[in-house]
Amino acid sequence: MKILITGGTGFIGRTLCHRLLDLEHELIVLSRRPEQVSKLCGEPATAILNLEDVSPDESIDAIINLSGEGIADARWTKSRKQKLLDSRINITEQLIAYVAKAKYKPSVMISGSAVGYYGNNNEPNLDESTDNPDDFAQQLCIQWEAAAQPVKAHGVRLCILRIGLVIGKDGGFVKRMLLPFKLGLGGRLGDGNQWMSWIHKDDLIAIIEMLLTSSDLEGNFNATAPEPVTNAEFSLCLAKNLNRPAIFPVPAIVLKLLLGEMSELLLGGQKVIPENLMEQKFRFQFKSLDSALKAVL
Repeated sequence: MKILITGGTGFIGRTLCHRLLDLEHELIVLSRRPEQVSKLCGEPATAILNLEDVSPDESIDAIINLSGEGIADARWTKSRKQKLLDSRINITEQLIAYVAKAKYKPSVMISGSAVGYYGNNNEPNLDESTDNPDDFAQQLCIQWEAAAQPVKAHGVRLCILRIGLVIGKDGGFVKRMLLPFKLGLGGRLGDGNQWMSWIHKDDLIAIIEMLLTSSDLEGNFNATAPEPVTNAEFSLCLAKNLNRPAIFPVPAIVLKLLLGEMSELLLGGQKVIPENLMEQKFRFQFKSLDSALKAVL
């Protein structure tokens, strides 16, 4: 397949590109850093800076849209929130515009979202049909998903990935947590009761592979492991795998003072269940958090 990818140089995208190249797919990677695509994504991926560099006569078989500034990379000022929105919605709208004028329509578009779609929701189990309360992270996901919907009018199969916290060796949220836990200074955040819906990066890549090639699958998919944990459980599991204690909790008030509104990402949570994937009998390589952390650490 010839696949157009956005976000290919990111934490998930790099691994995905190498996997797809191993499977002998042809890749076109849209990146703000085209000079780094070969190094980060592998050869022979083609790098482009603008979608205008892809001819409407090009035959693109699939689009994978993982674009977006890191949601936890900086404090949520008004300008930062706008940048988070623009980096996701603008490129998604540009992809739709490309599909509209393309002579040969892709068969599928896989577009990113996150479990933040469900808001800070205390419902016991959230599947793809759940409605939810309102916060910035949720609105970000809702608008991102909405921007992708018009591609269906062009006969393109649309799959939305609501991705949980991704566990991998070379980045992601675990890497940010390692230093304090290695120093024995780790612990739960706030009361530790907030749910963390996670997924190992290898399973996420396998889900994307499945959606690329399964022509009967479309709609929303929770890309999370089937066994979510609370923050307290996660902290204890990480500490155990590092042979360290987890006895230094961070009070909620401290996180709110340090991070402002962005503290919602750490103090809120969702217990998300990948119902649609389980219905398809998707086989998770990493069902338990302990197995995922052992693989990473």
